[in-house]
Amino acid sequence: MSQIARRRFHDIRAALLAREELALLDVREEDPFAQEHPLFAANVPLSKLELEIYARVPRRDTPVTVYDDGEGLAQVAAQRLLELGYSDVALLDGGLAGWRDAGGELFKDVNVPSKSFGELVEAERHTPSLAAEEVKALLDTQADMVVLDARRFDEYQTMSIPGGVSVPGAELVLRVAELAPNPATRVIVNCAGRTRSIIGTQSLVNAGIPNPVSALRNGTIGWTLAGQQLEHGQARRFAEVSATTRESAAQRARAVADRAQVARIDLTGLRQWQAEAARTTYLFDVRTPEEYEAGHLPSSRSTPGGQLVQETDHVASVRGARLVLVDDDGVRANMSASWLAQMGWQVAVLDGLSASDFSETGAWNAPLPARPQAEAISPQTLADWLREPGTAVLDFTASANYVKRHIPGAAWALRSQLKQALAQLGDAQRYVLTCGSSLLARFAVAQVEALGGKPVFLLDGGTGAWVAAGLPTEEGESLLAAPRIDRYRRPYEGTDNPREAMQGYLDWEFGLVEQLGRDGTHGFFVI
Repeated sequence: MSQIARRRFHDIRAALLAREELALLDVREEDPFAQEHPLFAANVPLSKLELEIYARVPRRDTPVTVYDDGEGLAQVAAQRLLELGYSDVALLDGGLAGWRDAGGELFKDVNVPSKSFGELVEAERHTPSLAAEEVKALLDTQADMVVLDARRFDEYQTMSIPGGVSVPGAELVLRVAELAPNPATRVIVNCAGRTRSIIGTQSLVNAGIPNPVSALRNGTIGWTLAGQQLEHGQARRFAEVSATTRESAAQRARAVADRAQVARIDLTGLRQWQAEAARTTYLFDVRTPEEYEAGHLPSSRSTPGGQLVQETDHVASVRGARLVLVDDDGVRANMSASWLAQMGWQVAVLDGLSASDFSETGAWNAPLPARPQAEAISPQTLADWLREPGTAVLDFTASANYVKRHIPGAAWALRSQLKQALAQLGDAQRYVLTCGSSLLARFAVAQVEALGGKPVFLLDGGTGAWVAAGLPTEEGESLLAAPRIDRYRRPYEGTDNPREAMQGYLDWEFGLVEQLGRDGTHGFFVI
């Protein structure tokens, strides 16, 4: 491998303070990343680098710094980035330990910039909230109130407050007038923990809606810790709103965006920004995925506004870049932009669009490198091979997907730990690689060939094609050839977390404002 340059903690800190563009990439899996990382580090695991990097760091001459915690991943990732066309790639001097030793602050969990910003908002604006016991008492007495769940719909379906309605965060200002048309109706906003309920509640306050508004303090975690029961599998969602409601909400949202000094841009200005070779410009459509698929602006990415504010680091992984937000009503883009501006981003809302500008249809497809060649076999061929010994199947899907359903006898593997995985599997005459679609597996073929020294085949269409062919599957942790570190188990998701973990998570959130102060690079402000 070629010699890779090194970049020091102090250089990165200076660039952050100067609002210069940079990408600080943690190439470990999500769980080790979540245990400890710098505030503005973006987690792009080495195992999925090719699938994610072009969308998350679109400009190939962006200053990119990669690090690990001594696992040997960063050097491999840096070399791979150079091969993918990135020209300004460096290793973090000393890795994670070097950051710590230089006095850099380290944070736990995921989406920390957004969560720490949410805590700062509550600290400075004293966002109104009610304890779980108070909300339960209101429900028990059938008070005039609505409970609006600001999470993604799939999260809401997992667990929700009794009677709650799914209204993802960016939709709140647009939809609230028809969900609570009586100004006396109390509006309660919840999420699983704190951030999205704080931001959602403060959005309604900032927009000046007439109703009394409160966050459910500590979300479904607080509800559970109070010994109260949640609902599961609910499907209550917002309905379409009238033109009058939309216009009124647009005026409120525009006023909030103006207070946050959000910029305005038209299509001509957008094209000029996109043509600037020395700057990164992300174009995000913040409407619902269904609206995006029905018609969207070419080159835009579907990023519903509430999740964009919550997970900015996961889609805009270049700190210091420009963000352009688009919708078709002026509500969701302006509200989302108002928060992103306060989080230190240079953000503009795209104005002056007509229906004809939303000319592309269908889901967003990530830009990808050239797909490596591989010899593919059909599901039936694999089924025939598996009747005799000698074929080892490696499944590179997310571990949660593997546990839910996989080909009988398949081993779950991580690309970043292939050598250990192959050693654990022992001798095989041939290897067959799969994942949900075989896209990620395709990028692992050459590695397995180099390490295994045996013929390697790709399952055409992946495990999805196997299932579609009516072939059998099994579930559970049948054969793990790597530890399940690809996803951090969030204390606020699911319904079977220990109470201690939930309380520990809340205690951690309460300490984030103090951590922000010690770090000193955030550039946040609160209107």
